[in-house]
Amino acid sequence: MQLPISGKQFIGLTSSSEGTETFRSINPATGDPNPWEFSEATDGEIDRAAELAAQAAGEYARLSRNRRAAFLREIADGLEENKKQLIAAFTLESGLPEGRANGELGRTTSQLRLFADLAEEGSWVQARIDTAQPDREPLPKADIRKCLLPIGPVVVFGASNFPFAFSTAGGDTASALAAGCPVIVKGHPMHPATGELVAQAVLRAARETKMPDGVFSHLQGTSQNLGGRLVRHEAVAAVGFTGSRAGGLALSRLAAEREVPIPFFAEMGSVNPVVFLPSALKAKAGWAKAYAASVTLGVGQFCTNPGLLFAIDSPDLETFARSLADEIAAFPPSCMLHPNMAGHFTDMRRTMEQQHGVEFLTPGNPPEGPNEVPATVARVSGTDFLANPKLQMEVFGPFTLLVTCRDAEELQAALAGLEGQLTASLLGSEAEFRESEKVLELLRSRAGRILFNGVPTGVEVCPSMQHGGPFPATTDSRFTSVGTDAILRWARPVSFQNCPQSLLPDVLRNSNPTGVWRMVDGAWSDEGIINL
Repeated sequence: MQLPISGKQFIGLTSSSEGTETFRSINPATGDPNPWEFSEATDGEIDRAAELAAQAAGEYARLSRNRRAAFLREIADGLEENKKQLIAAFTLESGLPEGRANGELGRTTSQLRLFADLAEEGSWVQARIDTAQPDREPLPKADIRKCLLPIGPVVVFGASNFPFAFSTAGGDTASALAAGCPVIVKGHPMHPATGELVAQAVLRAARETKMPDGVFSHLQGTSQNLGGRLVRHEAVAAVGFTGSRAGGLALSRLAAEREVPIPFFAEMGSVNPVVFLPSALKAKAGWAKAYAASVTLGVGQFCTNPGLLFAIDSPDLETFARSLADEIAAFPPSCMLHPNMAGHFTDMRRTMEQQHGVEFLTPGNPPEGPNEVPATVARVSGTDFLANPKLQMEVFGPFTLLVTCRDAEELQAALAGLEGQLTASLLGSEAEFRESEKVLELLRSRAGRILFNGVPTGVEVCPSMQHGGPFPATTDSRFTSVGTDAILRWARPVSFQNCPQSLLPDVLRNSNPTGVWRMVDGAWSDEGIINL
């Protein structure tokens, strides 16, 4: 299949191919290399992209909210217009079906339009105005006004498991552009063709809406030098990362060790613990079916995959365990996104099997095609779980571990020893929830999103979503990478004291020319300020 792939870097509105080293992506369904070659970004290309973003930052930050919104909507329109080619590249590079590709593309365009609406409406800047009180005793009060302003050029690392929604024009890019920050995307080498096609749509939109050159760049490569040089570059003001803990921690250290440290927002995975209370176990096949589907969704390649299930031992638990094993065993071995990921899953699965007290409840059906892995459920006692920290490691793929606790005290001890998580789930009746105050308290202290009677896979993109949690799930649990509050990562508050009206940002001027909701002397208003 011929797709218009150049294999080049995009440095602002200019393409470049200075590197002599090249690489190819893999079709995981066949194990064969895809036909396109991509140049490795050189140090010079990396530096030019960062410097061009820095040059564009001031102009882009000053653009009206309506123009930034128009840019985001034009990107979404362009992706939809090029849907056929995008879906073809996605499936060739991921091994995932067209249905998943269509769904993820729809989520991506919806995110772009959501952030366009947010940018246009404007109240996310959190404008605060405290007007002067010159006659106040014993000291007069100055006029002080504050709002959020763009932080500057942002580097976004594309994610391996979401070639659309968490990559080139995904949530990090959309939120940073909405905030008024230029973006440099470090494309993921597992899906460079998909990334390039998306980048082409972003740059077409930049031309159509007359954005400053450098508002967006897209760099490709497999070397650690590319990501490290971007994080260290003095022109870069912040970084968004979705990936492994090892990669996130290494880059986070680079960001912290710079002469001028910068914010590094990493989402590094999670095992998303689930607690089954007695009434949930009585549901038997209902929850077994739902959780088998959640564990195997997307071949388990989701950061919200339920990797740990907890329950107190009982006859109902035995029935549930058998039902869950039967449901998961019914899923045939499936293809993971890349040979490296399939190999890592196999290694981790073997490691888990070798741990003391771990019993596999599914047979491990042999794969028939390249990079296929078997969906797996294993079981261990609460005592053995507490004695072995390795048992709470993330096995990225279709794997879950059922922890059988002796009693409520052992259950609470197991939960108390968990690391930070993106999600935690509690299943049971409302009466049981009220009686499980300690369990709920433990889950709340360790996760960014608490689910009641649901599965953690499926992350709604909306204002109330929190997709972030205590370390090591993320590097900063105060922020989210999904939902409209994701924009807050790319801005910083600035106060203006006794500033002339002509020098204030529009949102802080008395006239409030764009009609943004503001807090004025402690009261919310979208009106202008008069009688000053």
